[in-house]
Amino acid sequence: MKPIAIFRHSPGEGPGYFATFLDRLSLPWRLFKVDEGDLPPTMPDEFSGLCFMGGPMSVNDDLPWIPSTLALIRAADAAGIPVIGHCLGGQLMAKALGGSVGRNPVKELGWGRVDPVIDSQWLDGIAPFDAFHWHGETFTIPPGATRILGNAHCANQAFVRGPHLAMQCHVEMTPTMIASWCTQWDAEGVPASASVQTPEQMQQGMEPRIEAMRAVADRLYARWARGLKG
Repeated sequence: MKPIAIFRHSPGEGPGYFATFLDRLSLPWRLFKVDEGDLPPTMPDEFSGLCFMGGPMSVNDDLPWIPSTLALIRAADAAGIPVIGHCLGGQLMAKALGGSVGRNPVKELGWGRVDPVIDSQWLDGIAPFDAFHWHGETFTIPPGATRILGNAHCANQAFVRGPHLAMQCHVEMTPTMIASWCTQWDAEGVPASASVQTPEQMQQGMEPRIEAMRAVADRLYARWARGLKG
């Protein structure tokens, strides 16, 4: 099988549990370190799927790799090659497919409930669950896509379109990633609130939360992987 291309936009926001899932199924993957100067390929043909991770930047920033990334997502869509995005990755997908990205009403930092909003085969019976969040912007639902997840602080937590899955939330998190991100909490400049947890709150009882979120991630990733182009 052709490898899955994974695009990392920040050193601390790698593939995390998504890579663990792929390895468990012996699905090959290749990491593009955009933060170290790797440029996205011009065409997706060498890959069975594309995965875009998170990052602290905005898709509206004037960065040299953003136009080529948007073009790559559109080419994958035209070729029927499945794309999956986490947070910034989901925002890149939304913008590439005709949606927009702007400020969310509030910042979401830490653990928060996510609710299914439609009966979809993508959800495979998934009930409301706790996901990890770290964002101040969010996406609109692009034409031809269907919103499948939302919550009280961010209406659009995930959408699907054909073989593609875009998420605002972070289901790929590991304990190491969460601990690392917590060191950046002060830089966000917002007090604890209904949508913002302190680092202490984020890490309290973290292991059972991660295990429960991984059960959800397994279902979402498995459904996405069914569309991979051998």
